Amino acid sequence: NKRLPQRYPEPLSVPSRLGECWSMDFMSDSSQNHRRFRTFNVIDDFNREALGIDIAVSLSAGRITRYLDRLAQYHGYPLKIRVDNGTEFTSNRFTSWAKSHGITLDYIKPGSPYQNGYIERFNRTYRTEVLDLYLFKNLEQVRKITEEWLEMYNTERPHEALNNMTPIEYRNMKQI
Repeated sequence: NKRLPQRYPEPLSVPSRLGECWSMDFMSDSSQNHRRFRTFNVIDDFNREALGIDIAVSLSAGRITRYLDRLAQYHGYPLKIRVDNGTEFTSNRFTSWAKSHGITLDYIKPGSPYQNGYIERFNRTYRTEVLDLYLFKNLEQVRKITEEWLEMYNTERPHEALNNMTPIEYRNMKQI
């Protein structure tokens, strides 16, 4: 009896607690003057909370690890990080940083964004509600609008996957 190939991807595992798994990804856009910039998006898979978005013209592995250290000051370091195989995430600097903090790197298969579905879903929402909605004059404006949106996303927007609670409500309910 031959085993048939799997038609549908396996569903993403749902972490059982905060900090069990973070997902991260990059996006890019440009300002009114056509200056390109990138965003580095980080969420906690447990409650889909957007932990932060760093915005810059260049996002090197060094900048990424410094940003993650700042996020960890508030959230603690995760046990695992799910990422694609981009050069920033496979660099010696990033992999050494993860190892030094006891973080397992969970690389998705190339060309399989569904394996990082939590961040892909978040990216789609951020693209639709922020990046595609505004003509930005400069990076400061992108950062300001993004920060305001993140606050709303985490505290006012219910998620079906969280029993129609916001990420913060879900986190608080699970900590009781």
